[in-house]
Order: sequence, then C-alpha cells, then structure tokens
Amino acid sequence: MKRIFFFSLMLLMTLACKEQKQELIVEDASAHELSSEAWPKKLPIKPKAQAILEDWIEFSSFETSFDALHTVANKEDLRLVIEEMITKQNQLEESKYPKEFNIPQVKSRQKVFKTYMLKVKGDLYYRADPQESIVQMIEAYNAFRNQFNVVVSNTLDTDLILEF
Repeated sequence: MKRIFFFSLMLLMTLACKEQKQELIVEDASAHELSSEAWPKKLPIKPKAQAILEDWIEFSSFETSFDALHTVANKEDLRLVIEEMITKQNQLEESKYPKEFNIPQVKSRQKVFKTYMLKVKGDLYYRADPQESIVQMIEAYNAFRNQFNVVVSNTLDTDLILEF
C-alpha cells in the first residue's frame, strides 16, 4: 500500500512539475495587409460634367488623394491616405462650388461620403477590420460622383415647375 501511494505521489509530482512549453503568440502579418481587389472602382464622370469639374481645383486635389486609396498595401498606408482624404474633403466642403453643383443633392452626398470616411478612420483607430467600411465609403463616393452626372443630364427646368 505504501509503495502504491509512493509511486502515485511521484507520478503526480512529475506531471505537476513538468516544464510546460510556453506558446508564442505571433502577430499575423496578413492582418495588417489589405486587398483592394474586392473594392468597387470609381464611376466615370460624363464629359459635360468633367468640363465643369476641371475648373474646381479643390475637387481635383481631392480626386488625387482618393486615387491613392487603391494603392494602399497595409493599414498604416490606409491610415495616412484617409487622413489626407479627410483634410482634402474639408477643403472641398469649404470651397466655392460651381454654380451647377451648388445644390443640396450634391452636398448631401458629400456629407454621406464624409461619414463613411470617418467610419473607416474609426475602424482603423479601434483596430477593427476596415474592409466593409471601405466598400461602403467607395459606394458613397460613387454616388457622389454619379450625382454630377445626374445634374448634368437633368434638362428639367425647376423654375417652370415651381411657378404653378
């Protein structure tokens, strides 16, 4: 009986004192990389609207900063591009709009786009996956660009409608 007790105690001590291998937690490098293949592409602007937008310098500089979005490779690059885009968007918001585009329909879509930019910035700040927010932001940007096409294509004179 003493031998069984002694051997079971030794077995228990051996198992309890056995050096445990410490698992190394390696940060996944792919978690910081972004794939822009699934992101929507920019909608084209009609030539008539493009002719009006060429004179709007703030919009041209904003377009340049938005184009940098498709060149990002990781979250740090995305953070820098989003910061620049927010700065350029604020300048665009404060700038003088062309007469044809100084309407609530264009400005409201710009505000929606700004909201999604800030959502992407929040995802980066809280280290959440920004993929869904980026897709929503690009879709809002395409709606903003499409509104230029709609305004130029609309030949209906609202002054005539409001007279009655």
